[in-house]
Amino acid sequence: MNNNTKTINDLKVQFNEEGYLTNFEQWDIEVGEKIAKDHNIELSETHWDIISWIQEQFKKEKELTLDTILNTGISNLNELKRLFTNDPLAISTKIAGIPKQKQIK
Repeated sequence: MNNNTKTINDLKVQFNEEGYLTNFEQWDIEVGEKIAKDHNIELSETHWDIISWIQEQFKKEKELTLDTILNTGISNLNELKRLFTNDPLAISTKIAGIPKQKQIK
């Protein structure tokens, strides 16, 4: 796996070739905002609610699927697609800093 390093607010952050963080511990709000900006997404309160929920599930080693996100009641499928483009699971987990190999699908 090729790692790419980006400097975000003086912090060197490692990403894989698909743009996922390789180490969740490197995530902070500025990193999330930078990833969102790279996907032309301006983060709203609803984005942050979903991102926070995803991170909580990841820390608890819970399953992360589109269905589990939809079952939170935070958002519906159409809104998720509007918020995170047509690939809401991939984009939302990237912004949340979840490494791809750690995603539970």
